[in-house]
Amino acid sequence: MANLTVSAQSYAPTADEKFLLWEIQGDDLERSSYLFGTIHMIPEEDYVLTKATQTAFDKSEKIVFEIDTEEMMNPMNMMGLMSKMYMNNDTSLSDLLSDKEYKIISDHFDDLGIPFVFLSKIKPMFLTVLAGEDMQNMDTSSGFSLGGDGIKSYELELTERAKIQEKSIEGLETAEFQMSLFDSIPYSAQAQMLVETIRSEKDTTAKDGTFDEMIKLYLDQDITGMQSMISDDSSGISGYEDLLLLKRNRNWIPVIEGLIKENATFFAIGAGHLGGEEGVIALLRKAGYQLTPVKE
Repeated sequence: MANLTVSAQSYAPTADEKFLLWEIQGDDLERSSYLFGTIHMIPEEDYVLTKATQTAFDKSEKIVFEIDTEEMMNPMNMMGLMSKMYMNNDTSLSDLLSDKEYKIISDHFDDLGIPFVFLSKIKPMFLTVLAGEDMQNMDTSSGFSLGGDGIKSYELELTERAKIQEKSIEGLETAEFQMSLFDSIPYSAQAQMLVETIRSEKDTTAKDGTFDEMIKLYLDQDITGMQSMISDDSSGISGYEDLLLLKRNRNWIPVIEGLIKENATFFAIGAGHLGGEEGVIALLRKAGYQLTPVKE
């Protein structure tokens, strides 16, 4: 394993290190692996896969996402997970919110063309994903897939590339585990996150919506800014950052270590997981690996 001399303060990428693609090297590694920061959905006109990223992907033997995307595309697996979307004890959002807050949510989904009568008992954090501005052009007709309606997914595009090249695909965690995280947050807190998400989307006084701001940071490859934005109070998850972000980062490190010792691996995970003192880059450096930004 690499014997680094960096101080604890230098493990995290600096504000000037604006890169989405990082090479992973170590004394006990036969070949380099790569860490690439994704954004789960992006307008089609902003989607780009640089030549350097394509080269790193093509050189890798295994592709690893946060969860196995092929598992999520399997209709049988999806059916098994559907029941986990609903709140326990027949709880409804009307039990958690005031009449005014409930109307804000129901009107929003009705405007999106999704009758809220079918959604009121779904866990609010699932609805928060559906409520975002980035979902308005999403093709919701078939589970996890996106149509050609102006939105692309890095995970799905890379999955298709992996299939063409006949590369194996794995996940750092299971979809069932991700869903279990929602059960660790009180439904009442989830409901307030949902209300705040919709209010921020409708805030006409803001120069840009949250989604627009995140896209700008991503295009600037500002992983430090993305991590800060997620940690900010306005993101809605600040009180649960350790559960939803940092603990997962820590859990991933031994999994990543095992994978890179076996194969040249391309990791594609949300860019918000990369930066910060407890981001994946800093944690891998603390574990003794060299992480170097790959320039175009």
